Amino acid sequence: MFLKKFVLALQALLMAGLVANAAAAGPVVNSGHIESELIAQESGVAPGGTVYVALRQKIIPGWHTYWRNPGDAGEATNMVWPAPIKAKLGPLLDYAYEGQVLIPVPITAPANAQPGTTISLNAAVQYLVCQDVCVPEDAKLTLLLPVVAAAPTADPQWGAAIGDVLAKAPKPAGLKAVFKLDGPTLKLAITGAPLKGADMADAYFYPYSPKVIEHAAPQAIERGPEGLTLSIKAGYDFVGGGKAPSELAGVLETRSGAWEVTATPGEPPAAAMGLGAPAAASAPNAGGVSGGLLGALLFAFVGGLILNLMPCVFPVLSMKAASLAGHAHDAGKTRLQGLVFLLGVVATFLALAGLLLAVRAGGAAVGWGFQLQSPLVIAGLALLMLLVALNMSGVFEIGTSVQGVGAEASSKGGAAGAFFTGALAVVVAAPCTAPFMAGALGYALTQPPIVALAVFLALALGFAAPFVAVAFVPGLQKLLPRPGAWMEVLKKGLAFPMYGAALWLVWVFAQQADTLALGQVLAAGVLAAFGAWLYGLSQARRASGKPSTASAIVGLVAVAAAVAVAGVSAVAAKPAATAAATSLAPAAGPGLVAEAWAPEKVKALQAEGRPVLVDFTAAWCVTCQVNEKVALSGAKVADAFKAKNAVYLKADWTNRDPTIAKALAEFGRGGVPLYVVYPKAGGAPAILPQLLTEGLVVDAIEKAGR
Repeated sequence: MFLKKFVLALQALLMAGLVANAAAAGPVVNSGHIESELIAQESGVAPGGTVYVALRQKIIPGWHTYWRNPGDAGEATNMVWPAPIKAKLGPLLDYAYEGQVLIPVPITAPANAQPGTTISLNAAVQYLVCQDVCVPEDAKLTLLLPVVAAAPTADPQWGAAIGDVLAKAPKPAGLKAVFKLDGPTLKLAITGAPLKGADMADAYFYPYSPKVIEHAAPQAIERGPEGLTLSIKAGYDFVGGGKAPSELAGVLETRSGAWEVTATPGEPPAAAMGLGAPAAASAPNAGGVSGGLLGALLFAFVGGLILNLMPCVFPVLSMKAASLAGHAHDAGKTRLQGLVFLLGVVATFLALAGLLLAVRAGGAAVGWGFQLQSPLVIAGLALLMLLVALNMSGVFEIGTSVQGVGAEASSKGGAAGAFFTGALAVVVAAPCTAPFMAGALGYALTQPPIVALAVFLALALGFAAPFVAVAFVPGLQKLLPRPGAWMEVLKKGLAFPMYGAALWLVWVFAQQADTLALGQVLAAGVLAAFGAWLYGLSQARRASGKPSTASAIVGLVAVAAAVAVAGVSAVAAKPAATAAATSLAPAAGPGLVAEAWAPEKVKALQAEGRPVLVDFTAAWCVTCQVNEKVALSGAKVADAFKAKNAVYLKADWTNRDPTIAKALAEFGRGGVPLYVVYPKAGGAPAILPQLLTEGLVVDAIEKAGR
């Protein structure tokens, strides 16, 4: 629900003609969710005089537009902005307008304007109106203002309303403000006459800059005899590793009024603290925090459920299917499998989350799936997938075979296998970000560690829920066929998705490394397969009563050598020269060619009046690759780009790139994919869904090119 920019352009044109002594408004324009019109505070304007003209928007219930700083995303132009409300959607907090809003802007008539003539004001308004989804809309508005010789009178319909907005709009009041960064917390102290004896309950600071604070985090209030001190979670501008801002500007709103403040670095004065929190402040703040956290937990759980359907998890579904089939009609073993699988999922999710938070705390710009940006991890996972596939093909056995499900020996290795399956499922799922999951992860990465881990725990529970449900619901188990010899055939057939996963990981490694390192990883795969075959041969000889120690030892040595070779190749790997912009054109037929992304390139293209699609992607992101083939490689998309003179930019995050990580954070995302469309006229970029279709992309480009 990201709104980006709200644009109002007014042009004063002299027109011949004589009108009555009242402003003549143009028709009300209904763009779908909003009725818009231009209105004036006064019935006319004197030559060289100034009149306030307001954009009036009547927004349908349940929808909203945004303030000059929309909150978790966006920017806007300079106007007289009434104080906004705080609008929450899941883990996000936005600064918004609902119902009817008047946004005034001062207009000065030309000094040589002739009384009796008319000034025509024309406005082009572009905005995004949001509920659970955001819809881009626009309106072209007009207003006729007569030029009068005497001082104009107030407009009988709208004069008082615009005057009330101007009177209540935040404005400077001589407040003194200083800020100090205390670890991850920003201390903002504000003192001055308007705050002496003011009601501080629910006091809130709305910054003008979108990146100086974490909008969804609570703002703790401490009163002082002459003001207050707010403790706010610092944003990227302060903790992102760059030069901290030299001032902090925005609006302080209390129950007693709202004022503009500009803070400079300094020590909070004693007059801004020492009296504790306002009596009624804790309850509203707490409610807001629980709403944000509960929303994030819900989004994470639903995202975890959907994650099971994402392409990256398909290979591990084969392991799940084999395990379910083997224990479906043994209630005790099925429940044990479900619980241990859940434990494996939770433990691995929390381990990855803890490592991610630790790396970010150390100053590295990383996000979800960060471990796959390491060639060492990719090489290790490729070998692991290969060994799992060989095990499922029967080359060697770990624990017991699927055929021996009913035997006593099956209980020895079943629990360990279920834990391993859960852990591996999480590792393989790391390249994917499911719908609902992106917002929850973006929220988690801005919160204290305990809150972030709670969100990741909800994600883990959602991811494990389908498997656990089958394990504990007898009705679901009865739908599965009885165990039999067919299960061994099924297990071997399901090994091929794992071979595919191993090949895919080798392809990812090729995007990160040079050809020498790739050759070494391929050699390591051959060594691993040879070792697994020798180990399986020793198992077969041992089962027949023949000596098998030598072949087992040689097999294990070969596997160890494979791991060593892969590790050396990964450590020595250099990023491939071809990891930058690539062509998405298929083998036959037209395609879309990508150019390398850079923030300054987006600005330059917008300045040229060209629409832009930015694809934040990575070679290890399976969802990204599927979207490229399904939605970005067709002739219709290429034709739409050509017709609108649009540009396709690719931000490739296969290898670590702090610039891309920063851009993702600015959009509230912790990972890829992310698709952003910038309109040719500038203004609000639109965020596309994580699962694309060709039609959706074509529609977005056509709208951006208008």
